[in-house]
Amino acid sequence: MSKRAVLEVIALDVEDAVAAQAGGADRLELVTDMAADGLTPSAATVAAIRAAVDIDVRVMLRLADGFAAGDAERLARTAGQMREAGATQFVLGFLDADGDVDLGAVERVAGVLDGCRWTFHRAIDRAADRDALRKQLADFPGLDTYLTAGAAGGVDDGLTVLLAEARRRGEPGYEQQLLVGGGLRLDHVPGLLDAGIDGFHIGGAARPSGWSGPVSAAAVGEWRRVLGH
Repeated sequence: MSKRAVLEVIALDVEDAVAAQAGGADRLELVTDMAADGLTPSAATVAAIRAAVDIDVRVMLRLADGFAAGDAERLARTAGQMREAGATQFVLGFLDADGDVDLGAVERVAGVLDGCRWTFHRAIDRAADRDALRKQLADFPGLDTYLTAGAAGGVDDGLTVLLAEARRRGEPGYEQQLLVGGGLRLDHVPGLLDAGIDGFHIGGAARPSGWSGPVSAAAVGEWRRVLGH
């Protein structure tokens, strides 16, 4: 029996976190400001959610909309503040103006994380060369996951890429778990599971009333059932 697929749900606050855990989520991605595609939450929110749930929580390290790192020193300070607030897992990803991975910024932040586990997020879907990015990051301490839709436009556009990358798992640069998210629907799931993909990430799909409403435990539960218990 293979281990069950990981279901990660975006949480904005304690209410979201509690509902996601109740619905069967394995992990939370903790962000604020979805209008900017998710920025670093407050330390108080991190601490409150860590106290409210006992599932894994990955905290976004992102200061502004877009995929540029901005002020790497400020990012590093923010990472330190999140660790002080109890965060032990993180989400980050930075590109330069040419669409290459911003290794300097990633190194600076990963240094503060000091071995904490982290996800490289959907910046990979905007990268000039996905394979090159993966090879450059292959040996980064803590990096265990890529959150990706396979394409900037979402899973519908990126399915062939996702399936191709799944087949390469275990190669240098491809050891990390594929966490599929970005326009992900329940009808995508069977084909992705068949391909051996075992990580799924939902945001809007967990919120029947949209981003203005909370996470629904029932909606998360439906995903948990489809993914297997």
